[in-house]
Amino acid sequence: MKTNLIISFIIMLLMISCSSSQITNSWKSDKIPEKKFSKIMVVGIIAGSDWALREKMETHLVGDLADKGYNAVSAIKEYGPKNFENMKETDVLDKMSAMGVDAVLTIVLLDKDRERYYVPGRVYYSPYTIYQRNFWGYYTTIYERIYTPGYYQENTRYFWESNFYDLKNRNLLYAVHTESFDPDSMEALAHEYGLLIVNNMVKNAVLH
Repeated sequence: MKTNLIISFIIMLLMISCSSSQITNSWKSDKIPEKKFSKIMVVGIIAGSDWALREKMETHLVGDLADKGYNAVSAIKEYGPKNFENMKETDVLDKMSAMGVDAVLTIVLLDKDRERYYVPGRVYYSPYTIYQRNFWGYYTTIYERIYTPGYYQENTRYFWESNFYDLKNRNLLYAVHTESFDPDSMEALAHEYGLLIVNNMVKNAVLH
């Protein structure tokens, strides 16, 4: 039993260390209502036509909320990619209210930064005793290192903001800024972000 606990702890640490997303700062209101919201709508706001990323972000947040026992829906799935375009505030709120939505969780991509850097070839120093004792060993080793070309690599950072609103009082209850560094895929990015935000909201008693 003790061995299993240790293994589980190690796996948990590895999962945390491999995560590409982290919260940089967060805030919550001192007037969080003592109630469970009936239905939470997740609304993504991402510039350009990257509907696929927006849909994945919304879908994963909806799923992670559902896993915690909350009723949640995706705006893009309910209303389409241009859901509130050219609509007035009262019309949007009436539309949500008709669906039973009483809270909104937004996902906003504030910025996306790409960093390109050069990774040099494999020229580096090694002690004489490793490969320099005979000519051919030296030649083949140093040849590979000298002639292995360098290459360019690109890292991408995403800067996110999420806000949680009580639609009844139109109050901001929670705000969080998050940074995602070079995720493996859009799917991994959405999965990590959803878990991170929902778990933080529960931990801070924003959701009951």
